Amino acid sequence: MIRQIFTEILLFCIPFAVYAVFLFATRKGVLHPEAWNMRVLGWLTAAALLLMIGGFAYLAQHSGHPVGMNYIPPHMENGKLIPGQFK
Repeated sequence: MIRQIFTEILLFCIPFAVYAVFLFATRKGVLHPEAWNMRVLGWLTAAALLLMIGGFAYLAQHSGHPVGMNYIPPHMENGKLIPGQFK
């Protein structure tokens, strides 16, 4: 679960990091307040939210078990631990 949370946080931070690299490459001043005005921050936030929604949709579609399979939790059989599995 923690990996999925970090993935979404990373997806949110990507547009801001790319913009900071762009400012650094063009020598416009990454720390200059005029480079980070509200219009730019609005567009970056919108892009970040779109990336997060896409990440959520991807994880929802491509994680978990196949449809129609039932989870059998770990159990003991004849003194041996049988790991959980989908059947």
